[in-house]
Amino acid sequence: MKLFNDIKHISPERWSALAAIWFVVSVMLPNIMLTATENYGFWTAACNLVLPSGIYLLWVTAARRGGVMVLWGFIFIFFAAFQIVLLSLFGNSIIGADMFTNLLTTNPGEASELLANIGGSVAIVFALFLPLLALSIFIVVKRYRYGATFRRRMRRSGAAAMAAGLVLLLAAYLFEGGSVLRDRIFPVNVSYNLGLGISELINVRRYDATSEGFSYDARRTGRSDGREVYVFVIGEASRACNWQLYGYGRETTPRLARRNDICLFRNIVTQSNTTHKSVPMILSSVSTDRHDELYRRTGLPALFNEAGFDTWFVSNQAPQGAMIDNLADDADHVEYLSSDYDMSLVERTGAIIRDNPDRDLFIILHCYGSHFCYHQRYPRDFARFMPDDNVSISEQHAQQLLNAYDNSILYTDHVLASLVETVEADGSCAAVLYCSDHGEDLLDDSRRRFLHASPTVTYYQLHVAAFAWFSEKYRELYPERFEAAGIEYFYTLIDDAVARVMKANTAAPATTRSLFHTAADMASVESPYVDVSVALTSSDFDCDAPRFYLDDHNHAEEFGSAIGLTDEDMTMFRKMGIERL
Repeated sequence: MKLFNDIKHISPERWSALAAIWFVVSVMLPNIMLTATENYGFWTAACNLVLPSGIYLLWVTAARRGGVMVLWGFIFIFFAAFQIVLLSLFGNSIIGADMFTNLLTTNPGEASELLANIGGSVAIVFALFLPLLALSIFIVVKRYRYGATFRRRMRRSGAAAMAAGLVLLLAAYLFEGGSVLRDRIFPVNVSYNLGLGISELINVRRYDATSEGFSYDARRTGRSDGREVYVFVIGEASRACNWQLYGYGRETTPRLARRNDICLFRNIVTQSNTTHKSVPMILSSVSTDRHDELYRRTGLPALFNEAGFDTWFVSNQAPQGAMIDNLADDADHVEYLSSDYDMSLVERTGAIIRDNPDRDLFIILHCYGSHFCYHQRYPRDFARFMPDDNVSISEQHAQQLLNAYDNSILYTDHVLASLVETVEADGSCAAVLYCSDHGEDLLDDSRRRFLHASPTVTYYQLHVAAFAWFSEKYRELYPERFEAAGIEYFYTLIDDAVARVMKANTAAPATTRSLFHTAADMASVESPYVDVSVALTSSDFDCDAPRFYLDDHNHAEEFGSAIGLTDEDMTMFRKMGIERL
């Protein structure tokens, strides 16, 4: 009762002062955290603390009525909350442009799965900001004002901090260089990235107009006596190092491993660690360093349409309102299954092949694969690695998360092996091409990183699983392409040692850019926009060409330290037999 009475008798000026101080302290938390997590120089770090505090102090006291500017400053609260959650997931980095695009294009089901597993950080954010917003609404309704002395002191402190911050900013530009304000000072950097994200979404919305009239001038240079069937499978979050075929200690790909006709591509890295950028680049002929051209060209379905194929895009993910949807819409048939499990894609493919016996088919399958939450991506029959409980994202649950992820790979193996058998049973001249869009962090090392799409990348997000399979008729008709793709032959020596022979492009240094051109070359589709020097089915594959990664600002950066790779990442690449990036 005494506490209630004390609260009841707090003056309007003090309530207003409390809201102002609460606002400034809470929205400054990301600046404090980023100063600790980012590799900033002294002048940048100091500026990141002083300049924003001055801005916030002036902002919150710009109006006489306490609480008004807190509510008008909701964008700052949103940025701060988003940044705190991001840091809890990735451990470092500011909110990137891709994070905003992900936020706007992720379906509600995926978002709810993630939020349910990061409850701790979400609870902290709610506890920090919801009472502040409630208090501010109360103050506005009551029409409370700041005390004149408090407001004057806050504004003087803000002006002094802002002036000192500008001096520190100048010093950071002089002594440390780079785009300090745009890239390193929170929330200016986040505001800039938000603008980039909005710009990309505008480009996506205008795609029909900007790509109108584009043509691949495609033609086929070879043809089977019977019909031809090509299936291109885009995986999700499937990193190479957890595949048994790549040397992983667990039997995660037993069915594919039992086949002797799988051409495994061991050295493919993704162009982007985000689905909304990686998949469109896979489906496009555009090179990594010409990303803006993406919006002026049609994609892989359109190429095969021009070449006379009946084209299908079948996805087990929901439409995302992103560039993927635009490129998919060029297919003759577009279907979104939204099934619980990816086996539905195999069943649908079998039906398409049976129902179209006289058509040359090109089928793109977009899997749900190993997208978080992992334990929801496979039936319980595939829960081999236990325990695989639905647990929150934390270091203490690392083994359960890994078990669930490996079970999802085991199920992917079942899906892909069944798909190969389905296509094989048709007896056509056929091929299956598979590649994941990106990899995934699983609390693997001292950085304790998790998921993908982080502004800074790791080996685990980059190195993706990929393979090709060719039917007997295909190998007879196009032996040069089959031999160029290569295959690993395993045989037993007299002393029971196992030898392996690497052929052709199985170890070729490639990025996911190669998939468009490989699919085209595989099906004998020629176009001025098809580059056989990056096609894994071509003997002219250029192994000396540099590989590029598309950063958060859509700049092409050559693989290496320029994209933030560390010694831990390079050690993993070497462990997987990749010596040169």
